[in-house]
Amino acid sequence: MLDKINAIQSRFDEINQLIEENAGDFQKTADLLKERSDLEEIAEAGQRYKDILQHIAEARELEKDPEMSDLAASELDDLLPQVEPMEAKIRSLLIPKDPRDAKNVIIEIRAGTGGDEAAIFVADLFRMYSHYAEAHRWHIEILSENGIGVGGYKEISFMVKGKGAYSRLKFVSGTHRVQRVPVTESQGRIHTSAVTVAVLAEVEDVDIQIPETDIRIEVFRSAGAGGQNVQKNSTAVRLIHLPTGMVITCQDERSQLQNKTRAMSILRARLYDMEQQKMQDELDAARRSMIGTGDRSEKIRTYNYPQSRVTDHRINVSSYNLSGVMNGDLDLFIDELILKDEAERLSVSEKG
Repeated sequence: MLDKINAIQSRFDEINQLIEENAGDFQKTADLLKERSDLEEIAEAGQRYKDILQHIAEARELEKDPEMSDLAASELDDLLPQVEPMEAKIRSLLIPKDPRDAKNVIIEIRAGTGGDEAAIFVADLFRMYSHYAEAHRWHIEILSENGIGVGGYKEISFMVKGKGAYSRLKFVSGTHRVQRVPVTESQGRIHTSAVTVAVLAEVEDVDIQIPETDIRIEVFRSAGAGGQNVQKNSTAVRLIHLPTGMVITCQDERSQLQNKTRAMSILRARLYDMEQQKMQDELDAARRSMIGTGDRSEKIRTYNYPQSRVTDHRINVSSYNLSGVMNGDLDLFIDELILKDEAERLSVSEKG
């Protein structure tokens, strides 16, 4: 660990020198400042750790002096408990960062098995993530939606903008299962339905290039729920990515250009996610992030209304405050998933 700390501190000092030497080169200085920012916390933590070890060594020497042994013992009582927490913090900081963590998020929620009840649960999850975003002072923009008459959605896509949004919301991707009595059920029987949640990092033009020849664009008139509020102009956009067959439809914006921009944003995010997924599968097939098919038997999380219980099956953690969870109280699960992810990535890093 000390070798890694020393190497990072050496690079940190080198960057500070390079920043002074390249003050006139804006782009290079910006790149250096970004790298320094990435290293600063671990460089400072590493120095504190080294200082603690140095003070422990000095106290050990003082213990040999009968007149100073009591003072040395007191210092060691204070210093020794600090070692393990500092080592744990540094190990966490040494884990390679996900380059997407700083990006905004595109979330796509789709009804799986369960008919109208699944569509209603899509709306419930959308509200849940909206509350969670609000609590973290993130901003939500709906990108596209396909509603049904009973207050649900066949699917809805929305963007979450804010610092740290992807770093936390990336853990909600997968199949979510709900067990409850549907509002449309007259016999009071419990039904099980499922929806899928996909979480994509927003991708800028510079991150992934899409040739114009790979895209076919169709425009049509957008309509509100139930075919009402039909636009007189063709503002809705359907974008087909020819190499993959991927289809994206956006119709919620007022102009064709705005809808096209939204559709391109979603396409770039999906393609980027596919590339990242491909790389991840090749490097570590055991840690793939599968979205799932929307089948009831596949699930990362179950929402059991009769028991007021929410269980995340990846970490075997349950909350019996279902109403709180549905109002955005998700940190119990997300904090545990972050710890699990860090432990797995640290294990891979140390083996490497």
